[in-house]
Amino acid sequence: RRECVRWGQRARGTMATKTMERGGHLDVMGTREYGQDVRTQNITAVCAVANIIKSSLGPVGLDKMLVDSIGDVTITNDGATILKQLEVEHPAAKILVELSEMQDQEVGDGTTSVVILAAELLKHANNLVRQNLHPTTIISGYRLASKEACKYLKEHLARKTDTLGRDVLINAAKTSMSSKIIGVDADFFSSMVIDAMLAVKTVNVLGDIKYPVKAINILKAHGKSAKESELLHGYAVNCGRAAQGMPKVVNDAKIACLDMNLQKSRMQMGIQVIVNDPKELERIREEEALITKHRIEKILASGANVIFTTKGIDDMSLKYFVEAGAIACRRVPKEDLRRIAKASGATVVSTLADMEGDETFDPANLGQAASVCEERVCDDDIIMIKEAKSTASVTLLLRGANDYMLDEMERSVHDALCVIKRTLEHGKIV
Repeated sequence: RRECVRWGQRARGTMATKTMERGGHLDVMGTREYGQDVRTQNITAVCAVANIIKSSLGPVGLDKMLVDSIGDVTITNDGATILKQLEVEHPAAKILVELSEMQDQEVGDGTTSVVILAAELLKHANNLVRQNLHPTTIISGYRLASKEACKYLKEHLARKTDTLGRDVLINAAKTSMSSKIIGVDADFFSSMVIDAMLAVKTVNVLGDIKYPVKAINILKAHGKSAKESELLHGYAVNCGRAAQGMPKVVNDAKIACLDMNLQKSRMQMGIQVIVNDPKELERIREEEALITKHRIEKILASGANVIFTTKGIDDMSLKYFVEAGAIACRRVPKEDLRRIAKASGATVVSTLADMEGDETFDPANLGQAASVCEERVCDDDIIMIKEAKSTASVTLLLRGANDYMLDEMERSVHDALCVIKRTLEHGKIV
């Protein structure tokens, strides 16, 4: 036993000696890098990302044309959009991309500026480290400088927007648009954006005034010039009536928002039915059709005269809506359905099953609006919901030459809306 122990100790000692000779440390399938070399690598990666978007900053900034692996083209000068399209692998550079995305979510504008500012701060910090300053000391200095800068802005440069009127909002919107594709028509779009944001003013349960950007729907239509874009009072959905026999206008609308299929009911996978008499097959088919018919009758009996669903409605089921004089829309995007439900006070219903095992539709799930109508814009039909019960909502209809221009216009308008929202909610401007 002693011989075995000694042999094991010798074997372990030999292995450790070989490991130390091979790399100077225990090999764990990787290499450890630390010190100034790593800092230099991180700064180089961060500066490379900042240099990519540096040329798109400001009123004289240039747009970037980005082509992905499948050939889709994106033309933009929005920092967050550019960085999202890049395939960044370096961990330090990834943090910068996430910083840009977070700025886009929280503030909406300034995505390019934060990346360039962060890269410059890191570059200067690296120079200070080379002068034998400890990194924690530099971080403490940056934090102190940030506090002092914010304090100086609040005490000496901040002005209340209440005393400055509408002009300050127009100037804020123009500043946001100055580097965008709609900068040449900044007067027109800034006024339209401010009107849209003021129209969706709400007060929450705590009594705070809020301006929800999501209450503003942005639709894009080909044709005409950018200056022929318009503000529509009401929530517009980019879809038409499911059948031509339905009315074009419904007043005093009761809106049902469904996340379920209204096609002919079919048996679930895995169910096996043994039929001895061929006549029974026809009864099964009739019953499948009756199940959907009964569901539609329950929805209409609750008083609903406008029905939106994210799934399909087959031609046989459409007949019941036409006979009832109701508007039905199918394949509505889920995001639009949620916004319609919030604006009208409806509840999105995914099943009619109740606690007793039966199928019912509660009238309390219905939303209300003054009117729902179908309008034609360019070559497309849109459903317009006017004067919804719960929250005000408006639609910005953007016109432009092609998809690339309209997409960039949408991003520019969204940034301007976020700027106006922040200015109105905080009540101060520098």
